[in-house]
Amino acid sequence: MTRVMFVCLGNICRSPMAEFIFRKMLKDTGMDALIYAESAGTSGEEAGNPVYPPAAAELKKHGIFCAGKRARRLQKSDFSAYDLFVCMDKGNLRAMSRLFGTDEKQFLLLSFADRADDVADPWYTRDFSEAYRDIEEGCRGLLAYLQEKADGE
Repeated sequence: MTRVMFVCLGNICRSPMAEFIFRKMLKDTGMDALIYAESAGTSGEEAGNPVYPPAAAELKKHGIFCAGKRARRLQKSDFSAYDLFVCMDKGNLRAMSRLFGTDEKQFLLLSFADRADDVADPWYTRDFSEAYRDIEEGCRGLLAYLQEKADGE
C-alpha cells in the first residue's frame, strides 16, 4: 500500500482539504485499497483543533465531509511511515527538510499539475474556493502519477 501524507502549516485548511479530496478520488476510482492518505502540519500551533470551519464548509459544498479530523503536527517518525509527502507550498518543503534532514520523498502538490506555484493559504487569502480548485487539480495529477506508477510495477 502506498502511503501519502499531505502537509501544510497548521493542518486545519489546505492539507486536510487535500486529504479528504484525495480520499474521495481514491474511493471513486477504487484505488482506496491501494493508497492511504492522511495529513499533518509543520507547526504544532493548531494541534488538536478541528478543520477550520470555512475549509470544512468548502468541502461540504462538494459533498465531502471531514468530521472528526483533528490537526496534528508532522513527526520525524512519519518519514519512515509514509512513501510520499505532498506539500502545499515551498515553506512546507523547507520545514520538512529541516525535520527529516532530507528532501527525499517530498513534492509540491501543484507539481503534479505541471505547475510551479504554491497552493495559496486560504487562512490569509480567505478564498477557500480557489484553494479547493487548486488542491483538486493537484490531487487529480497525483492520482494519475500514482496510477501510472502502479501500472509500471
